[in-house]
Amino acid sequence: MNKKNKPADFVPLVLVNAFFLPLSILLGAVFKSKKNKFKNFFGMNVNLDKGLEQIELINELNCNDLLIRLPLDDMKNVDKYKEFIQGFENKNITINIIQSRAHIEDASLLEKDIRHLFSTFKGICSSYQIANAINETKWGFFSMKEYLSFYTTVQSIRNDKFPDYTLIGPSVKGFEMQYSVRALFNYFKIKFDKVSALMYVDKQTYPENPQWLTFDLTKQIHTLYGLSTLAIKSNNDIILSEFSWHIKGETEANEFAVSEEEQAIYMLRYYLLALGTKRVQSVFWFQLISSTFGLTFMKSGKLEKRKSFYAYKTMIEFLGNCEVEKYSSANKLHVLTCKNKKGQKLDIVWVEEPNITVELTEFNKVYDMYGKELKTDIEITNKPIYAFH
Repeated sequence: MNKKNKPADFVPLVLVNAFFLPLSILLGAVFKSKKNKFKNFFGMNVNLDKGLEQIELINELNCNDLLIRLPLDDMKNVDKYKEFIQGFENKNITINIIQSRAHIEDASLLEKDIRHLFSTFKGICSSYQIANAINETKWGFFSMKEYLSFYTTVQSIRNDKFPDYTLIGPSVKGFEMQYSVRALFNYFKIKFDKVSALMYVDKQTYPENPQWLTFDLTKQIHTLYGLSTLAIKSNNDIILSEFSWHIKGETEANEFAVSEEEQAIYMLRYYLLALGTKRVQSVFWFQLISSTFGLTFMKSGKLEKRKSFYAYKTMIEFLGNCEVEKYSSANKLHVLTCKNKKGQKLDIVWVEEPNITVELTEFNKVYDMYGKELKTDIEITNKPIYAFH
């Protein structure tokens, strides 16, 4: 938020945070999720402007859950978005409705365009994330009150004509839980069907590394789960709608950029950690095609696949529709035990840092993070391996 915020907007933010944020931190790890099966866990962001090549890539990955941005200031191309989405057959689609300042300031314009958008995608898509990165003023909102009013308008249209639609929010970016608290504990007559966050941890280097001394990815998820469980304004189905790591040499002035292999390692570990919490319904990588952070990128007019593409493909092959049995960590060693869709039991194991190795024994078959079988001198390193019982 910036100087355009009115001081009064911060009063409710401070008041609700003073009580609910500490409580959610304390209770986040205590509340137990009853879920252990995750059918729609592995998701991907795809964009209209990246072209139809994405359809074939998504099919190759066997990814069934997609999130697609649709900016309200691009309503003139709604039919193009419809055609694009219909190109992905038998996929679970969530449309991320991206706010514009004009629609924030003009409720009648927002109402008109939301009605048109909801009508256009009737029978095609019933899941909508309402707005994006609401805590960053460059995206249009100058206060949380503005966002809550915006969401109220969208919800009233949903309730009026589209009661089967799912609305997702508040879509706070980064570990700024104070804004999630303000959105979930408010005096507006709203309800979030699912709670979303753009939970980037790239500034922490790797996802197990803590922010604010103690808040690694797992604790951030626990805190958000605690908030959404406490709040009467939301269900506690959590959607992590964006995360990524930038690639070195492909972006300027990004001190947190990593190598292609590091991107693949951290991406995989992020998914495994989130899966291990049993508190997240879906996680969406950002994005499929991008020179900066995509699983693929265009080079001299040709599509190239990064190592993270193959790590993602292997991850879905081994863990798609899996059942999570348990997750544990000690002395920087992590073990996630799952039963895959074929009924096979496996451990996914890794250590946090590349200078640590542990010998692996007593397993049937073992595969590296790219799906290659390992047969001799098998060690546990910072690159997760799949060890079948």
